[in-house]
Amino acid sequence: MTVVGFHASHEQIHPGDLLDAVRLAEECGFDTAMCSDHFAPWGRDQGHSGYAWAWLGAALASTGLTYGTVCAPGQRYHPAVVAQKIATLAAMFPGRVWTALGSGENVNEHVTGDPWPSKSERDARLRECVEVIRALLAGEEVTHHGLVTVDRARVWTLPEEPPQLILPVIGPEAAAMHADWADGLITTNQPREQLRRVVGAYRDAGGRGEVSFQVHLSWASTVEEAERLAVEQWRTNAAGPPATWDLPLPSDFDALAEGVGAEQIRGSVFVCADVDAAVDYLASLVDLGDGVRADRLYLHHVGQRQDEFVKTFGEQVLPRLKEAVTPPEAHRA
Repeated sequence: MTVVGFHASHEQIHPGDLLDAVRLAEECGFDTAMCSDHFAPWGRDQGHSGYAWAWLGAALASTGLTYGTVCAPGQRYHPAVVAQKIATLAAMFPGRVWTALGSGENVNEHVTGDPWPSKSERDARLRECVEVIRALLAGEEVTHHGLVTVDRARVWTLPEEPPQLILPVIGPEAAAMHADWADGLITTNQPREQLRRVVGAYRDAGGRGEVSFQVHLSWASTVEEAERLAVEQWRTNAAGPPATWDLPLPSDFDALAEGVGAEQIRGSVFVCADVDAAVDYLASLVDLGDGVRADRLYLHHVGQRQDEFVKTFGEQVLPRLKEAVTPPEAHRA
């Protein structure tokens, strides 16, 4: 059974409003939730960047949902501190916390003043951080000297079961490179063939656990309004990597996105005003053919107002989507 979650976008929405949104999402039938973890937004029109880890504590205490976030250890966050905050949330809310560990984006990491490493160095640094975090979550004392330095660190408050560490990737190369340490995979909506390549590369490299897709979409009562919202709020992401990895300031993203219109934005955001189209599109992501399926979808409406999206999708999309993607044998059971 595919799980459908709500994505809370800290770079776009005030954290108090996001807390209201996840409460509403739970009431309206969303199964789970995840959030971004940014120091800065992707552009000035987004205008927010609340601290994800403080918000996660409030969200976990305010709802019964499970939560995850995408975190980049190694520069802005020391891996020992990452392990401590993961452990504390998981100790208070057992079985309800996961973390995706990525190599990061300069727009968030440059604030330390340290040089922004090459992608190959960031990948190597991530692997070291994962090793440190796993050891700390296992209760070990860790000293490490490499691309990150750790001196006699120990996390004293631990959960009974270490939470999952998920791999966030865009392309098949990274999916294969990091498959050995990951407890699952999460990527964003892309053309179906590309998603098959990403998942296939992960599985072929021994990747285990669930496959999740974060789905960027823009929904409104008219296509024109949905397009306007998508361009206003998500045009700065239209270029994709490596630009989204390397640019340091929101103003740089705004400059890059000058002239981006509805046609370009449709490459990264599903734009719709029709719930039938939404059900069909989301179902097509769940079942990619050749036995490749998504275990979880996290829906990210790129507009800043979430209420109508949550209510409409909770009432009209989620039930039909779950019925559409339930395997026939599950109906017989």
